Amino acid sequence: MLDIIFEDDDMVVINKPAGLLSIPDRFGKEASLKSLLHEKYGNIFTVHRLDQQTSGLIIFAKNAEAHKLLSELFEGRTIVKKYFGLVNGRPPQTGVVEENMMEHPIRKGFMMVHAKGKESKTTYEVVKYFKQYAWVSFQIHTGRTHQIRVHAKHIGHSIVSDDLYGDGEKLKLSNIKKKNFKLAKVEEEERPLMGRQALHAASVQFEYKGKELLLEAPLPKDLTATLKQLEKWNAL
Repeated sequence: MLDIIFEDDDMVVINKPAGLLSIPDRFGKEASLKSLLHEKYGNIFTVHRLDQQTSGLIIFAKNAEAHKLLSELFEGRTIVKKYFGLVNGRPPQTGVVEENMMEHPIRKGFMMVHAKGKESKTTYEVVKYFKQYAWVSFQIHTGRTHQIRVHAKHIGHSIVSDDLYGDGEKLKLSNIKKKNFKLAKVEEEERPLMGRQALHAASVQFEYKGKELLLEAPLPKDLTATLKQLEKWNAL
């Protein structure tokens, strides 16, 4: 079932669940959001992408003209794109990360900070501090692959459960509730609260054909459940 946040004759905006590809991969074996939209609408055009394990807002165009206009908006950096993420540790209250990025010369699909890379800028503000973590609002001013994840790693506060740029450790209740934690008798192994990178594309704001749009996607269940447990067991 597609979670449609907004739709008109030119575009459809979806709240993508974590785990679903934005577009088909080269093997074409996994389902993708674009293929699901193609089944519903026929022709559909990719405007931008989200990582497979990132949830949240993603925009697709319904026709070539809209695709051109929306793509120009993204390339021109006039769209305000905000994300929420849970990071390891406690970064400064606010910050600006302006570090050029490029793909690793050997590790395909792995991005890195490098002076010879493309200009990349991320700003952030901590919404809530916990003992071991921080809930952070990110704004990306450029659209590089894995940008928030790479910049978060660069400042020493990787996204929780990021298996590419962090430690890959799944966040479990036992990480949060260290004292008096007991595994339920019916369970042989503890299930993670957060089994994927804790990153959500929360909102987009832009002007399109003279109309101002502000679109927001509610947090998915895994993030809301994680924040609830952090408030209960890991609050300052």
